Amino acid sequence: MPSTTVVVVTWRGREHITACLDALARQRPHRTLVVDNASDDGTAALVAAHPSRPEVLRLPVNRGYAGGLAAALPLVGTRYVAWLNDDATPDDGWLAALEDALDATPDAAAATASMVLPDGSTQSVGVRLTADGHGADLLLAGREVFGFCGGAALLRKDALDHVGGVPAAFFCYYEDTDTAWRLRLAGHRVLSVGPARVRHRHGASTNPGSRRFHRWNERNRLLTLLRCAPLAAAAREVARFAAITALLPVRRNVPDAGNFRVPLRLQVLLEVLARLPVTVIQRWRIGRRATVDRRVVWREWAGR
Repeated sequence: MPSTTVVVVTWRGREHITACLDALARQRPHRTLVVDNASDDGTAALVAAHPSRPEVLRLPVNRGYAGGLAAALPLVGTRYVAWLNDDATPDDGWLAALEDALDATPDAAAATASMVLPDGSTQSVGVRLTADGHGADLLLAGREVFGFCGGAALLRKDALDHVGGVPAAFFCYYEDTDTAWRLRLAGHRVLSVGPARVRHRHGASTNPGSRRFHRWNERNRLLTLLRCAPLAAAAREVARFAAITALLPVRRNVPDAGNFRVPLRLQVLLEVLARLPVTVIQRWRIGRRATVDRRVVWREWAGR
């Protein structure tokens, strides 16, 4: 029996998913589960015709990356579950390197790969926690990192289940940082595995810099902090976001970026406010499962 189920979430992935599946066919034996987010561009036919014959979970609507992962988890019965973007092409030996790293480190619950862009530059070897609570890509790392990049990572299935799975309501972005937070609160480590390389067509399925990108990114950062961070830090960053939003109309030299547009920021604040009652309950549940104080994780990793 294989040790890993590789979950590939796709939406309109016709242009790139074949390369992903071809590369997976050259990995150590595993189970491949493709979650199709109601693609309407012929992706389903491509996946069905692929010689590796991956299993397919076709969703009736697009639930995003987070929602697709969450839908797949009940179908995963292996010891490990890998998250892999449909526009990522792992090098031969990618899965073996990740599995071997977790096999050798029982207190680690996740291992993150080296993601390389088409021009050969490094996109991510893990995720760091900034001083204001952003999850940011690391370009250089030691063996241990705060979090993993959800585009290509391996997790212990039992540890992921124990900390509450994937935040499906995030739709896209910060599902990896939020999950890393909860794993750390439960006393687990996260490893960076350099030899596990993946070539990534960044932004093939989403458009970084678009309005939706900034909306999901800003909203989910604040929700992650409210769910996982020390209360003082979470409240400070929500208040800072609101204050900057209020001051933008009278500021000079406002950056020309989507996340500095007042209507978008107001939408983010309204969505966070609407989800606050549920988020408070989620925060309580996360705290009940935690074995490490939120303040300890913050002091150790924020701004490092």
